[in-house]
Parts: sequence; C-alpha cells; structure tokens
Amino acid sequence: MLRSLVCAAVLFTSAAASASDVETAAMLRDKAMAGSSAYAIVESLTTEVGPRLAGTEAEARARDWAVAKLKALGFRNVRVEPFDMPVWERGVEEAAIVSPFPQPLVLTALGNSGSTGAAGLQAEIVKIADVDALRAVDPKVVAGKIVFITHRMAATQDGSSYGYFGPIRRSAPSIAASKGAVAILIRSLGTSSHRFAHTGGTAWAPGVAPIPAAALSAPDAEQIERALSRGKPVSVKMTLTPRVVGVRPSGNVIGEIPGAIAPEEIVVIGGHLDSWDKGTGAVDDGAGVAIATAAAKTIMDAGLKPRRTIRVVLWGAEEVGLYGAQAYAKAHATAKHIVAAESDFGADRVYKFGHRVAESGKPLAAQIAKLLEPLGVTYDRSNDDRGGPDVGPLAAQGIATFEPAQSGLDYFNLHHTPDDTLDKIDAKKLDQNVAVYATMTWMVANSDVQLGPVGQ
Repeated sequence: MLRSLVCAAVLFTSAAASASDVETAAMLRDKAMAGSSAYAIVESLTTEVGPRLAGTEAEARARDWAVAKLKALGFRNVRVEPFDMPVWERGVEEAAIVSPFPQPLVLTALGNSGSTGAAGLQAEIVKIADVDALRAVDPKVVAGKIVFITHRMAATQDGSSYGYFGPIRRSAPSIAASKGAVAILIRSLGTSSHRFAHTGGTAWAPGVAPIPAAALSAPDAEQIERALSRGKPVSVKMTLTPRVVGVRPSGNVIGEIPGAIAPEEIVVIGGHLDSWDKGTGAVDDGAGVAIATAAAKTIMDAGLKPRRTIRVVLWGAEEVGLYGAQAYAKAHATAKHIVAAESDFGADRVYKFGHRVAESGKPLAAQIAKLLEPLGVTYDRSNDDRGGPDVGPLAAQGIATFEPAQSGLDYFNLHHTPDDTLDKIDAKKLDQNVAVYATMTWMVANSDVQLGPVGQ
C-alpha cells in the first residue's frame, strides 16, 4: 500500500508543473489583472476596421490590420494562411404587415438567406409552434405561405438557452422551404427587448433551394403574435435582396512566441477575426481576438521564453460556417498541438475553468484551476469542455482543449446585433480574461506534460 502511494505521488509530481512555473504563472496572472493591452487591441480593431463580414473587403482589411498589429506587438512568424470560401452579402431589408393591421416591421436577413427579388413578396403568415411541429406539419398547411416561429429564449450564464433554441434559426428555414413555404420569419435568437433584430447563419439541406429567411426583433415578433391572436388572416410584405457572390479568399492570421526547447509542440489560443455586419463585432469576437493576443503579449512583456511554442490564431470566417477552423485543422493535421482554446463568448468575466484532457493532463489542469481561484473562477472537473467553436475541428482530432467559460447573462442582448459595439466592453473584465489565458497558457507552454490525445 505504501509503495502504491509513493508511486502515485511520483506520478502526480511528474505530471504537474514545477513550483517555479506556478510562481511565474501567479506573477503573470497578477500582472494582467493590474492592466493589460486587451482593451487597446479591441478598440483598434473596431475603430480602424469595424464590421468584418467573412469573405468581404472588410475582412481582408481586418487581416491586414491583424498582421500589422501582431508584428508591432513583437510576435514572430506572423503570417496569413489563406483559404477560399463561398461568400454571401446582405441587401435591402424591409417588411410590413399589410393586413389586417398595416404597420412596419423590423427584421434582418439570416446569413445564406434566399432573396425575394427587388419587387419583394407578399403572403399570409402561418404560425408554427416549434421546429418539431414544422417537421410534422402537412406541407399543404405551409405551401405558398410565410412560416412564423417564435420562442421565449431566456438569459443563462452558460448560454444553454441559445443552444436549445438554435435549431429555429439553423434548421427551420430549410425545413420550411422543403415543404413549400415561400419565406420564413423567426423571432431573433436573443434576449434583448430592444427593437433590433439578431442575425446569424442558417443552413440549407442538399437539394433545397433557399427561401427568404429573416429574424424579427423581439417586439415585432410579439406584435405578429398579437395580430394573429385576433383570429384574422395576417399578411406580410417583405423585401430581402441578399446575394451569393461566388468564391472569394479569406484566411487565418497567425503569430507566435517560438518555443525555446520544444518549438514543434504548439499551444494554440485565439479568437475569430470575422464578425457579422450589423455592429462592429466588439464582443463577438473582437474581445476574443484581444484576450488571446494580450495574454501572449503579457508573457512576452515579462521576458519569458516558454519551452513550447505559443501560437495565437485569429480564425477567419467563423460566423458563416467555421471555414477558417476547418482550413486550419486540415493544414496542420500532422502538427503536434498540445492544447487549444478559443475565447468566443463575449467580454464578460470568466466564472469557470473547464477542459477536455487525457488522464496524464488532469494534475496540470488542477494546478491551473487552483491558480485561477483568486480570480473568482470555479473548477469544472467534468472533463468534457471543447474549447470554443473554432477549436472544434482540432478537438475532433483528439487534441486537448481548455475552456475558460465567460458569463453569458448579457451576451445575447448584443450578439449578432447593431448593439455589438465597443462601449459595451469593460476593460477590467477583459483584464480578468487575459489573466486567465496568460496563466493557463504559461502553465502548459513551459511544461512537458502531455494533455492528449483525448478519446473521441
């Protein structure tokens, strides 16, 4: 028994960081909390570039901005890794109830929406309870009509309400089209009561021709519900003129702190550089770009040379289909990634640290969690956290992931809306995020612990 305990103690020691690394990580944590470069970075991105719809000239300017910024901050091996993608652009967006109670509506096209044509279309509204009811409905009920689906998404700290109601935006338009509907209107996937709509992507099943698909502001969705409750047919005229413009270039921007001993071993942190086009993409995901970049910069500014390479990846084209994430995972399929993490849930404080690692990585993860306790961060030991959307393709390859979970209580008031602007960001909350990322990044980058592969 004694021998077993001794062996276990030796195993734990060999699988965790040294006292010196723990001390250094605590120093980095406290340094970031005292003030980081994150706010200046997101201010620069949102002011000098603004909205960055994937595949457009604006996203290209964002890549130029990112290359210049990473070089100016002292990163090495700064580069763009290009890929091609299909590009969709927004057009005219107008709608109104024409009968029985004429009045304007506020809406926005969903990404990949079809077009009504310049003349618009007019049809009767048919309310469907939810996606399951839409799947089950007789096509005769919706053929030639505008499907309307609403919901009551609530604010949650972990964003689970968004996940639950997500199929309304992602799947319902394709289902409605397959049943002969001429268009679909949904209540925005958001928690704001303000009169603006939340955009976001939708997907079309193979062989299904896109129909006009739009999100209504919450007040306008409720107005349609009240109009329908009067028992009279409700007709809407809508004009959406988005277009698919063909294949264009996008790209991932990369900057590194080369490893001093094992440069081939890579610790990936990052955010996505593109945004939707309604706001300036400050919280989604300018904040993530800033957090990851500032965390690595904190390590550089301390004069530290990590054992492993720290790679900051600013993914392109996340919002419209994870094109950058897929391109990165394919291009680097044989690379020795140790762990990956993405900040893509806004700019609020981190409240929980989770991960998905092999058994060999759990002692180091526990040490990191202990270091984060003074920041008010709890520890999720479930070992089932995937690290952010752009990290997904790497996780599918068995790469370990870290997930510092940010509070999402206010996130869906802003996400994918015109209100996603810099004034919503608190610099001190950004610093807390940077402290978390700098701490965990250093602890892995300066160790020889293997965190993966992780079983599928």
